[in-house]
Amino acid sequence: MTIEAPAPTTKPAHPDLPEAMTAAVMYAPGDIRVEQAPVPRPGPGQVLLKVAACGVCGSDIPRMLRNGGYVMPIICGHEFSGWVTELGEGVHGFDIGELVSVPPLIPCRKCEFCAKGAFGLCEDYDYFGSRSDGAYAQYVVSPVGNLLKLPAGIDPRAAAMLDPAAIALHGLWKTDLRAGHRVLVIGAGPIGLFAVQWAKLHGAGQIVAVDLSEEKAAMAREAGATDAVQNVEEARALAGRGFDVVLESAGVPATADMAANLTGPHGHAVFVGIPHAPVTLGKDTFNQFMRLETSLHGSWNSFSAPFPGDEWRTSAQMMTEGKLKWEFMITHELPLSALPDVMQQLGDRSIFSSKVLFLPNKD
Repeated sequence: MTIEAPAPTTKPAHPDLPEAMTAAVMYAPGDIRVEQAPVPRPGPGQVLLKVAACGVCGSDIPRMLRNGGYVMPIICGHEFSGWVTELGEGVHGFDIGELVSVPPLIPCRKCEFCAKGAFGLCEDYDYFGSRSDGAYAQYVVSPVGNLLKLPAGIDPRAAAMLDPAAIALHGLWKTDLRAGHRVLVIGAGPIGLFAVQWAKLHGAGQIVAVDLSEEKAAMAREAGATDAVQNVEEARALAGRGFDVVLESAGVPATADMAANLTGPHGHAVFVGIPHAPVTLGKDTFNQFMRLETSLHGSWNSFSAPFPGDEWRTSAQMMTEGKLKWEFMITHELPLSALPDVMQQLGDRSIFSSKVLFLPNKD
């Protein structure tokens, strides 16, 4: 049953909307406190969302434990879905109770790059969880322009995993991926696992995944990899003259060199992982990609026009139709109270994880 959206208002949509909520607030790197905070109120053009699920991105770990946010204190968390709970002034087109996914980049929509639909190059963007409060909380406010309508029947947890799915697709769309191509995916975290599936859906003839973890290599096989190996030597043994398409999602210097080195003649390597140390390409690697005329692509986030892009809409549709698997990646579904300890465990790698989801409103 569709619930009629009320007339635009800044008053609570429900008389029992609380004044306070539970949130995980980062005061400084490593200083994360789960505490009560005021429920934010939507201004003109904004919507209040009740958070359904928020996933841990690999970038959350160094941000929350070492690097900090652009502003602090801040509520982190940018891979999320939620239910529309309150509409700010001037907001139309969404129903109270409607499930939405929320792309994390908030573009200015005014600069020359936004005008071209290149939102990832926005010169004055905002971002959930690092520049503005995110979704490690029971409620979050979003501009209405960041709400993505979803196919009927999609699981709220899947809706919170559209960001890594769209990032993988955005990267692969920068390459010349075609049916029959040989594909290498470096790193078998959620982005890599989605990349394996996208390569399979595009008809790749061979899909090799490489990850140091045997558990993650096994997940890559479940995702559809024809081969899953644990080191560069094993990957090289399968490379022949090199792969047609390589997607690097691990974000470490050694794997960046591996990606460029194992790309074949006129092939494409796309770099999605974010390194936290200087990246050096060896002499042999440099000579290889230069002489084989390979193309190296940077890929940041997942956006295109119309915002947030077909990467997001295609991911949502494929998940809803069951063509893009996601549930097997979830290793943890946790309350917010567990966040400080779990983030530390993720940082020191004392627990195995793939996709960690926090469910702020689950009883």
